[in-house]
Amino acid sequence: MRVGIVAQMGNDRAASLAGRIREALPDEVTVRLDAATAEALGGEGDPVEEMDASDLVVSIGGDGTFLFAARGAGPTPILGVNLGEVGFLNGVRPGEAVETVESVVERFRETGEIPSRDVPRLCAETESGVELPPALNEIVVQGPQRGHGNGLEYEVRVDGRPFSDGHADGVLVSTPTGSTAYNLSEGGPLVHPEVDALVVTEMCAAESMPPLVVSGDSVVEIRADGAEHGFASSDSTRKRFEMPERVTVRSADEPTRIAEPASDFFRALGKLD
Repeated sequence: MRVGIVAQMGNDRAASLAGRIREALPDEVTVRLDAATAEALGGEGDPVEEMDASDLVVSIGGDGTFLFAARGAGPTPILGVNLGEVGFLNGVRPGEAVETVESVVERFRETGEIPSRDVPRLCAETESGVELPPALNEIVVQGPQRGHGNGLEYEVRVDGRPFSDGHADGVLVSTPTGSTAYNLSEGGPLVHPEVDALVVTEMCAAESMPPLVVSGDSVVEIRADGAEHGFASSDSTRKRFEMPERVTVRSADEPTRIAEPASDFFRALGKLD
Protein backbone atom coordinates (compact mmCIF):
# COMPACT_ATOMS: atom_id res chain seq x y z
CA MET A 1 0.00 0.00 0.00
CA ARG A 2 1.11 3.56 -0.70
CA VAL A 3 0.21 6.44 1.63
CA GLY A 4 0.87 10.09 0.79
CA ILE A 5 1.10 12.69 3.56
CA VAL A 6 0.70 16.44 3.03
CA ALA A 7 1.19 18.66 6.09
CA GLN A 8 0.48 22.36 6.42
CA MET A 9 3.52 24.28 5.25
CA GLY A 10 5.42 26.10 7.99
CA ASN A 11 3.48 24.37 10.78
CA ASP A 12 5.82 22.43 13.08
CA ARG A 13 2.91 20.70 14.78
CA ALA A 14 1.62 19.41 11.43
CA ALA A 15 5.07 18.23 10.36
CA SER A 16 5.62 16.46 13.69
CA LEU A 17 2.28 14.66 13.35
CA ALA A 18 3.20 13.63 9.81
CA GLY A 19 6.38 12.09 11.17
CA ARG A 20 4.49 10.21 13.88
CA ILE A 21 2.03 8.79 11.34
CA ARG A 22 4.89 7.70 9.09
CA GLU A 23 6.66 5.94 11.93
CA ALA A 24 3.47 4.17 13.09
CA LEU A 25 2.72 2.51 9.74
CA PRO A 26 3.98 -1.01 8.95
CA ASP A 27 7.22 -1.40 6.99
CA GLU A 28 5.35 -2.82 3.99
CA VAL A 29 3.46 0.48 3.59
CA THR A 30 5.26 2.94 1.33
CA VAL A 31 4.93 6.47 2.72
CA ARG A 32 5.42 9.46 0.44
CA LEU A 33 5.68 13.01 1.77
CA ASP A 34 5.14 16.17 -0.22
CA ALA A 35 8.31 18.20 -0.73
CA ALA A 36 7.67 20.81 2.00
CA THR A 37 6.74 18.21 4.62
CA ALA A 38 9.77 16.08 3.76
CA GLU A 39 12.06 19.10 4.05
CA ALA A 40 10.62 19.93 7.49
CA LEU A 41 11.43 16.34 8.55
CA GLY A 42 14.92 16.43 7.07
CA GLY A 43 14.36 14.40 3.93
CA GLU A 44 13.34 14.56 0.29
CA GLY A 45 9.75 14.39 -0.88
CA ASP A 46 7.61 14.44 -3.99
CA PRO A 47 5.60 17.16 -5.72
CA VAL A 48 2.01 17.28 -4.47
CA GLU A 49 0.90 16.75 -8.08
CA GLU A 50 2.19 13.17 -7.84
CA MET A 51 0.07 12.18 -4.85
CA ASP A 52 -2.45 10.52 -7.17
CA ALA A 53 -0.07 7.54 -7.29
CA SER A 54 -1.00 6.81 -3.65
CA ASP A 55 -3.82 4.61 -2.34
CA LEU A 56 -4.56 7.10 0.45
CA VAL A 57 -3.59 10.74 0.97
CA VAL A 58 -3.51 12.19 4.50
CA SER A 59 -3.91 15.97 4.76
CA ILE A 60 -2.80 17.56 8.04
CA GLY A 61 -3.81 21.17 8.63
CA GLY A 62 -6.81 23.33 7.79
CA ASP A 63 -9.17 23.34 4.85
CA GLY A 64 -6.53 25.19 2.80
CA THR A 65 -4.12 22.29 3.23
CA PHE A 66 -6.87 19.89 2.16
CA LEU A 67 -7.48 21.93 -1.01
CA PHE A 68 -3.74 21.89 -1.70
CA ALA A 69 -3.60 18.11 -1.26
CA ALA A 70 -6.67 17.66 -3.47
CA ARG A 71 -4.83 19.36 -6.35
CA GLY A 72 -2.63 16.31 -6.73
CA ALA A 73 -4.71 13.50 -5.23
CA GLY A 74 -6.96 12.97 -8.25
CA PRO A 75 -9.29 10.02 -7.52
CA THR A 76 -7.31 8.95 -4.43
CA PRO A 77 -9.29 9.23 -1.15
CA ILE A 78 -8.11 12.05 1.14
CA LEU A 79 -8.24 11.74 4.93
CA GLY A 80 -8.24 15.17 6.55
CA VAL A 81 -6.73 15.82 9.99
CA ASN A 82 -8.02 19.14 11.34
CA LEU A 83 -5.54 21.60 12.80
CA GLY A 84 -7.57 24.61 11.66
CA GLU A 85 -10.31 26.70 13.21
CA VAL A 86 -13.39 25.24 11.51
CA GLY A 87 -12.64 22.14 9.46
CA PHE A 88 -15.44 21.50 6.97
CA LEU A 89 -13.16 19.15 5.03
CA ASN A 90 -11.17 17.58 7.84
CA GLY A 91 -13.00 15.05 9.98
CA VAL A 92 -10.20 13.70 12.20
CA ARG A 93 -8.96 15.32 15.40
CA PRO A 94 -5.18 15.51 15.90
CA GLY A 95 -5.23 13.23 18.95
CA GLU A 96 -6.99 10.53 16.92
CA ALA A 97 -4.92 10.92 13.74
CA VAL A 98 -2.36 8.14 14.17
CA GLU A 99 -4.94 5.59 15.29
CA THR A 100 -7.36 6.55 12.51
CA VAL A 101 -4.77 6.30 9.75
CA GLU A 102 -3.61 2.94 11.12
CA SER A 103 -7.23 1.71 11.07
CA VAL A 104 -7.84 2.88 7.49
CA VAL A 105 -4.59 1.30 6.32
CA GLU A 106 -5.42 -2.00 8.02
CA ARG A 107 -8.86 -2.06 6.43
CA PHE A 108 -7.37 -1.43 3.00
CA ARG A 109 -4.87 -4.23 3.48
CA GLU A 110 -7.70 -6.59 4.45
CA THR A 111 -10.37 -5.56 1.93
CA GLY A 112 -8.64 -3.46 -0.72
CA GLU A 113 -11.14 -0.66 -0.05
CA ILE A 114 -11.18 2.71 1.70
CA PRO A 115 -14.65 3.95 2.73
CA SER A 116 -15.14 7.39 1.22
CA ARG A 117 -17.72 9.76 -0.20
CA ASP A 118 -17.55 11.62 -3.50
CA VAL A 119 -17.77 15.41 -3.52
CA PRO A 120 -18.11 17.34 -6.79
CA ARG A 121 -15.51 19.55 -8.33
CA LEU A 122 -15.89 22.29 -10.93
CA CYS A 123 -14.01 22.74 -14.18
CA ALA A 124 -13.80 25.96 -16.15
CA GLU A 125 -12.41 27.15 -19.45
CA THR A 126 -12.45 30.39 -21.38
CA GLU A 127 -13.60 30.83 -24.95
CA SER A 128 -10.00 31.65 -25.87
CA GLY A 129 -8.80 28.28 -24.56
CA VAL A 130 -7.55 29.00 -21.03
CA GLU A 131 -8.30 26.02 -18.77
CA LEU A 132 -8.36 26.03 -14.98
CA PRO A 133 -7.54 23.06 -12.74
CA PRO A 134 -10.60 21.46 -11.09
CA ALA A 135 -11.97 23.36 -8.09
CA LEU A 136 -13.30 21.72 -4.96
CA ASN A 137 -14.70 25.00 -3.61
CA GLU A 138 -15.37 27.58 -6.29
CA ILE A 139 -14.64 29.22 -9.63
CA VAL A 140 -14.42 33.04 -9.54
CA VAL A 141 -14.48 35.40 -12.53
CA GLN A 142 -13.54 38.97 -11.61
CA GLY A 143 -12.09 42.21 -12.89
CA PRO A 144 -8.49 43.39 -12.53
CA GLN A 145 -9.22 44.59 -8.99
CA ARG A 146 -12.13 45.04 -6.62
CA GLY A 147 -13.72 48.19 -5.32
CA HIS A 148 -15.65 51.24 -6.52
CA GLY A 149 -14.86 52.12 -10.13
CA ASN A 150 -13.27 48.75 -10.81
CA GLY A 151 -14.69 45.28 -11.42
CA LEU A 152 -16.28 44.22 -14.70
CA GLU A 153 -19.40 44.21 -16.82
CA TYR A 154 -20.92 40.74 -16.82
CA GLU A 155 -23.69 38.56 -18.15
CA VAL A 156 -24.56 35.21 -16.57
CA ARG A 157 -26.39 32.43 -18.42
CA VAL A 158 -27.47 29.10 -16.96
CA ASP A 159 -27.96 26.29 -19.46
CA GLY A 160 -28.12 28.93 -22.17
CA ARG A 161 -30.83 31.00 -20.47
CA PRO A 162 -30.07 34.56 -19.24
CA PHE A 163 -29.99 34.95 -15.46
CA SER A 164 -28.38 38.28 -14.69
CA ASP A 165 -26.16 41.06 -16.00
CA GLY A 166 -24.69 44.34 -14.85
CA HIS A 167 -21.58 45.62 -13.10
CA ALA A 168 -19.88 43.83 -10.21
CA ASP A 169 -16.54 42.99 -8.68
CA GLY A 170 -17.07 39.50 -10.09
CA VAL A 171 -19.19 36.36 -10.25
CA LEU A 172 -18.63 33.24 -8.13
CA VAL A 173 -19.80 29.69 -8.87
CA SER A 174 -19.59 27.37 -5.87
CA THR A 175 -19.99 23.70 -5.09
CA PRO A 176 -21.91 22.68 -1.94
CA THR A 177 -18.52 22.06 -0.32
CA GLY A 178 -17.45 25.60 -1.20
CA SER A 179 -20.69 27.17 -0.03
CA THR A 180 -19.16 27.59 3.45
CA ALA A 181 -16.07 29.35 2.10
CA TYR A 182 -15.71 32.33 -0.28
CA ASN A 183 -19.37 31.99 -1.31
CA LEU A 184 -20.52 32.56 2.27
CA SER A 185 -18.36 35.67 2.67
CA GLU A 186 -19.98 37.11 -0.48
CA GLY A 187 -23.49 36.60 0.89
CA GLY A 188 -24.20 33.24 -0.74
CA PRO A 189 -26.28 30.52 0.96
CA LEU A 190 -25.10 27.52 2.92
CA VAL A 191 -25.72 24.26 1.04
CA HIS A 192 -25.60 20.85 2.69
CA PRO A 193 -22.77 18.76 1.15
CA GLU A 194 -25.17 15.98 0.13
CA VAL A 195 -27.21 18.32 -2.11
CA ASP A 196 -26.43 18.03 -5.84
CA ALA A 197 -26.26 21.72 -6.72
CA LEU A 198 -24.20 24.70 -7.84
CA VAL A 199 -24.48 28.21 -6.40
CA VAL A 200 -24.14 31.37 -8.51
CA THR A 201 -23.33 34.47 -6.44
CA GLU A 202 -22.67 37.97 -7.75
CA MET A 203 -19.90 39.80 -5.91
CA CYS A 204 -20.77 43.36 -4.83
CA ALA A 205 -22.99 43.88 -7.87
CA ALA A 206 -24.50 47.31 -8.54
CA GLU A 207 -27.98 45.77 -8.91
CA SER A 208 -27.62 42.12 -7.98
CA MET A 209 -30.04 39.25 -8.14
CA PRO A 210 -30.22 37.01 -5.06
CA PRO A 211 -27.77 34.08 -5.15
CA LEU A 212 -29.08 31.29 -7.37
CA VAL A 213 -28.97 27.57 -6.55
CA VAL A 214 -29.17 25.36 -9.66
CA SER A 215 -28.85 21.68 -10.46
CA GLY A 216 -25.39 20.15 -10.17
CA ASP A 217 -25.35 19.27 -13.87
CA SER A 218 -26.07 22.86 -14.99
CA VAL A 219 -23.67 24.78 -17.21
CA VAL A 220 -22.96 28.37 -16.14
CA GLU A 221 -21.58 30.84 -18.69
CA ILE A 222 -20.11 34.16 -17.55
CA ARG A 223 -19.38 36.84 -20.14
CA ALA A 224 -16.86 39.39 -18.87
CA ASP A 225 -16.19 42.83 -20.41
CA GLY A 226 -15.56 46.43 -19.43
CA ALA A 227 -11.84 46.27 -18.67
CA GLU A 228 -8.62 45.34 -20.46
CA HIS A 229 -8.25 42.10 -18.56
CA GLY A 230 -9.69 40.02 -15.75
CA PHE A 231 -8.93 36.90 -13.72
CA ALA A 232 -10.48 33.47 -13.44
CA SER A 233 -9.68 31.57 -10.25
CA SER A 234 -10.05 27.92 -9.33
CA ASP A 235 -9.76 27.76 -5.54
CA SER A 236 -6.27 29.25 -5.04
CA THR A 237 -5.11 29.06 -8.70
CA ARG A 238 -5.63 32.28 -10.67
CA LYS A 239 -5.20 32.87 -14.41
CA ARG A 240 -5.42 36.11 -16.35
CA PHE A 241 -7.56 36.59 -19.44
CA GLU A 242 -8.11 39.46 -21.88
CA MET A 243 -11.59 40.95 -22.23
CA PRO A 244 -14.09 40.47 -23.70
CA GLU A 245 -14.13 36.82 -22.63
CA ARG A 246 -16.61 34.06 -21.90
CA VAL A 247 -15.93 31.57 -19.08
CA THR A 248 -17.87 28.30 -18.99
CA VAL A 249 -18.23 26.49 -15.66
CA ARG A 250 -19.60 22.98 -15.15
CA SER A 251 -19.16 19.98 -12.86
CA ALA A 252 -15.95 18.07 -13.49
CA ASP A 253 -16.10 14.46 -14.59
CA GLU A 254 -13.91 13.33 -11.69
CA PRO A 255 -14.96 14.15 -8.10
CA THR A 256 -12.77 14.40 -5.04
CA ARG A 257 -13.06 11.44 -2.66
CA ILE A 258 -13.07 12.20 1.07
CA ALA A 259 -12.11 9.23 3.22
CA GLU A 260 -14.26 8.46 6.23
CA PRO A 261 -14.62 9.58 8.91
CA ALA A 262 -15.83 12.76 7.23
CA SER A 263 -16.29 16.03 9.06
CA ASP A 264 -19.59 16.75 10.80
CA PHE A 265 -21.21 19.53 8.75
CA PHE A 266 -23.48 20.84 11.50
CA ARG A 267 -20.76 20.64 14.15
CA ALA A 268 -18.46 22.66 11.89
CA LEU A 269 -21.22 25.23 11.31
CA GLY A 270 -21.24 25.91 15.04
CA LYS A 271 -17.66 27.17 14.80
CA LEU A 272 -18.70 29.95 12.38
CA ASP A 273 -20.38 31.91 15.21
